[in-house]
Amino acid sequence: MSVLIIATPLFDDDMTVKAYKLCDHNPEIALDVKGDFREKNQTYYLPGLDLIQETGLAPFSGDLPLFVEASRFHLLTCMASNKKLPPERLILIVSENEEADGKLLIGLEGLREKGYSLAVGGWPSDGADSPLFGYADHIILDYQAKQFDRQYREAKTKLRGKQVIVTGLPDMESYGTFSGSRNTLFGGSFFNNPVTGGSSEISPLKVNALQLMRQINDEDFDLSTIAKTIERDPSLSISLLRFINSAAVGLRQKVDSINSAVAILGQKEIRRWATIAISISLSQDRPSEITKLSLVRAKFAENLAPLFELGIFMNSLFMTGLFSLLDLILKKPMDEAVSEIAVDNLVREALVDRSGTLFKVLDFIYAYERADWNKVSIIMIQGSIDGERVGHAFIDALVWYNQLLESIDEIAEDGAL
Repeated sequence: MSVLIIATPLFDDDMTVKAYKLCDHNPEIALDVKGDFREKNQTYYLPGLDLIQETGLAPFSGDLPLFVEASRFHLLTCMASNKKLPPERLILIVSENEEADGKLLIGLEGLREKGYSLAVGGWPSDGADSPLFGYADHIILDYQAKQFDRQYREAKTKLRGKQVIVTGLPDMESYGTFSGSRNTLFGGSFFNNPVTGGSSEISPLKVNALQLMRQINDEDFDLSTIAKTIERDPSLSISLLRFINSAAVGLRQKVDSINSAVAILGQKEIRRWATIAISISLSQDRPSEITKLSLVRAKFAENLAPLFELGIFMNSLFMTGLFSLLDLILKKPMDEAVSEIAVDNLVREALVDRSGTLFKVLDFIYAYERADWNKVSIIMIQGSIDGERVGHAFIDALVWYNQLLESIDEIAEDGAL
C-alpha cells in the first residue's frame, strides 16, 4: 500500500533536535474521509510503521529516537521483533482514546520489558489519572488545542518525570514562552518561519560563498575565476579537496591544488558540488535542521518535477528547494536574501512572490512538511498525481540526503590534506 510519510523534528529549548515524530497518511483515503486505518482498533498495520520496518529508522531520524503511532494490534502483540527497529530508538505512541483494558495494559507491560518506550498521544478523558500513564514516559500535547494550558499545567504538576512533547507551535514567539522548560520537547513550524523584517550584516565567509554562488550560476562561467574565489575560503577549499580525493570521484592520484580540482571536475560537476557545499557553509550558524530541510526540499522538488509535468525545470526546482530557507540562513527578508545570489526569474518568482510555475511544487512541499494531508490530497486530485509516486519521491530525497551525509563523513575521515 502507498503511504505519504514525513518525520518532523522535535527540539529542546536550546533549538537542538532531540527526536523526530512520524506523521503518515494513506493517499487512498482522500480529504480525511472517515474509515481510515486508525478508525479500526483491530487493524493489523499502520502504513508508516510498516514502511520503517522495511527501510529502517536512519532515513527518518538518523541516530535519534523516533516517535511513531502504534495500532492496538501492535500493542497487544508486543511488536514483533525487527532488527531494523531497535527498541531503544523507537517510541511507540498509544492513542489517548485507547481503552485501557486489561489486555492492553498487559501488552504495554510486555513492550516495556522488551525495551520500548511509550508515549500517550494526547490528553485522555480521565486526565492525569489515566492508567496509560503508568506505562508511558512521554505525553504529546497539541499547542493548538483549546484546553492546552490546563493540560500542560497538569502534566507538569501531576505527571512529574514524564517528558512533555508540545506540538503545533506556530512561531518563534510561542516557542520562546517555554524558555527554560525542562524535560520538554517542541514541534511545529516555528523553526522555519520566514524572516519578514530587518536586515543583518553578512559575515565575510558568507559573502565569499554568495559570490561563488553568483559565479557558478552564470551560464558559461570561467573556471580560473571560480578557483580564485574558492581559494579565499578555507572551508570551501577543504571541502573541494576532500571531495576530489574521495572514493566517490575515484582518481588514482591525489589532487592538492584548487586549480587542478576545478579543472578536473569541469563546469557541470563543480556547479553541483558548489551548490551543496555553499548551502552547508551558509547554514553553519543556523540549526542543523535548517540545512537538512533545505537539502531534502531541493531533492524532493527535483523528484516531483515529472509528476507536475515540469521535467524541463528539474534543475530550477532543485535550486528553489535549496534556497527556500535562504531568508533564515542569511537573516534577511527573502527579497533581500535572493538578491545576494544569482537565480533565474522563475526561481526568484517562486521564492519572493510565492507564485509562478515553480511555486506550485514548493507550495505542495510546504503542505507535505506540515502533514496537511487535506491540502496535499486536493493538489494531487487536481493534478492527477499518483500518491505512491509522491511517497517514493520523498523517500528517495531522504535516502539521498542520508547518503550525502555518509559520503561527507567518509570524506572527513579519509580526506586528510
